Amino acid sequence: MSTTAIPTNTKWWNGGRSPFNASYGKVMMWYFLMSDAFTFGAFLISYGTIRFSVNNWADPNHVFNAFPFAGHANLPLAFVSLMTFILIFSSVTMVLAVHEGHKMNRKGVEKYMILTIFGGLAFLSCQAWEWTHLLTGEHVALLKDGTLSILPTTVKSNPWGLEVAHDAMLAALQKTPHDQLASIAATLHHGGEAVVHDVKTMSDAELISLIQSSDLHVSNPGPIAFGGYFFGITGFHGFHVFSGVIINIVMLAKTKLGHFDQRGHYEMIEKAGLYWHFVDLVWVFVFLCFYLI
Repeated sequence: MSTTAIPTNTKWWNGGRSPFNASYGKVMMWYFLMSDAFTFGAFLISYGTIRFSVNNWADPNHVFNAFPFAGHANLPLAFVSLMTFILIFSSVTMVLAVHEGHKMNRKGVEKYMILTIFGGLAFLSCQAWEWTHLLTGEHVALLKDGTLSILPTTVKSNPWGLEVAHDAMLAALQKTPHDQLASIAATLHHGGEAVVHDVKTMSDAELISLIQSSDLHVSNPGPIAFGGYFFGITGFHGFHVFSGVIINIVMLAKTKLGHFDQRGHYEMIEKAGLYWHFVDLVWVFVFLCFYLI
């Protein structure tokens, strides 16, 4: 059996097109996205390890059931579904922008890049509302000392534990100081007719009666790791979306200035598209881990 010797001076890559049938810039973008995927993967694996080692983790159906201008309507996962749709929409418009770039259609690229930027800004606006709602939202929780208090959702405070039984709630109401009762009553009936001019002038018995007349749900505080992981990972993803919007704005400006027409190709739009699709893909895993499981 004979073999053919390969000359030692054979040149496998003379520049221009790489062995991957892609430009140097695209290959480097893929390397960057792979390293970024490892970072997100490490965060999500860490989250999953804690999530499934704790029994009383927050129920996403209770945490994420609010919707802007819907009052106290119970709409589990409706808002995050809207956020997901917005991000998928922006991914579609990015595909169309890349397609128009292949056809050297500058006007088409401009149109779809504007829509992609709009989608990214809409997603960030939705995330800002969700964070504000969780950070400023006030929920009644049973403290370790057996009293009730108002708790928001932060990295150090998690009111989304297991629900307190009715008898335990009544006992806690009797033990709660007057100022805390007044704060709870004012929060639960904010803007309602049931509140008198100043709840602090009411007796403990009147406050307890007023609190019980509302749709009161009391929970034990949940593990504080929930807030840390949620705000940390969704914030890290939100930073990527923000960075993508800035990149897309720069690409739109360069398109309007005709830089890509001068180069003879719109490969930079394609590279920006790779990053934007990666951000969308990561959101699928964030959505699965935090909002569905």
